Amino acid sequence: MIELRSDTKTQPSPGMRRAIAYAVVGDEQRREDPTVNELESRTAELLGQEEAVFVPTATMANEIALQVLGRPGDEVIAEENSHIFISELGGPAVFAGLMTRPLQGVAGKFTPDQVRRAFRGGDSTHSPRTAIVSIENTHNSSGGRVWRMFEIEAMLGTCRELGISAHLDGARLLNAAAALGIPAATIAGGFDTVTICLSKGLGCPLGALVAGSAERMAEARRYKHQFGGAMRQAGIVAAAGVYALDHHIDRLPEDHARATRLAEGLKEAGMPVEPEAVETNFVQLRVGELGLSSAEGLRRLAADGVGLSATVHPGVLRAVTHLDVSDSDIEEAIAKIPKALGVLVSA
Repeated sequence: MIELRSDTKTQPSPGMRRAIAYAVVGDEQRREDPTVNELESRTAELLGQEEAVFVPTATMANEIALQVLGRPGDEVIAEENSHIFISELGGPAVFAGLMTRPLQGVAGKFTPDQVRRAFRGGDSTHSPRTAIVSIENTHNSSGGRVWRMFEIEAMLGTCRELGISAHLDGARLLNAAAALGIPAATIAGGFDTVTICLSKGLGCPLGALVAGSAERMAEARRYKHQFGGAMRQAGIVAAAGVYALDHHIDRLPEDHARATRLAEGLKEAGMPVEPEAVETNFVQLRVGELGLSSAEGLRRLAADGVGLSATVHPGVLRAVTHLDVSDSDIEEAIAKIPKALGVLVSA
């Protein structure tokens, strides 16, 4: 199987497995695990923030950030297909008691004017208070699209103007940094909270971090305990993150190049793909235009040994490149995907 369903499907590399095996560990809950402490310190620096907190998943990291920034009855604004709205089981309402205000976006992005129109200052009798704006960079549901710095700076300026906290769901932030050719801290440093996932492009078996000011991260550690996220000898898995910081960041452009090659090859073969929309490691394939449902397209592809996944958009599949996908895998996928769907292509 050519595994293009997600960059979460990566396996730990031999070097990462060695790092895990020989990790120096301690009691993470008491902040006595030196490997966890190193990962947190280095990630905070990477993101241009004062402190970072290691947690098991990026969903937990996002939900902790929202709890830190809002209070029950407040409102969070984000793009309508953002991860925090469609992939976290209503977590903003369940855990932080937040109302959700979705905005329609283009390529996963919305504008400062949309935020100004949606903003509610709140009052003591009727209206909720708009407390948080969350952006997702890269944006999963739009196909790994990237917020540019001028867009981020404009949004942060609007948040400051309106007195709103700004959260960055940066699960694939390092892909955005690689695409823009700038440090991650340049993107993330101006946000009140930032999250980053280790188990996607960085290839770790699990793990994520939430970062922000020292004061906010002290509160985040309390919520981490409430969520059941406090651990013991967590350096075993944190070692994978430290290894990834050293070995898997600089190679991310390889994934982007392979995604571009895949999109161009499929386009040349007559597939409904837009290579110009490929900005990072996602390729979207519009099988609905071939008369196929997402489920049928996935079935046909899997039968020919290619794994893609469905998206929130009916009739749109995605292929995601990662460190376990080689150049030869991409060429084989370019050959196999049109063949798997070719009956309807030629009809």
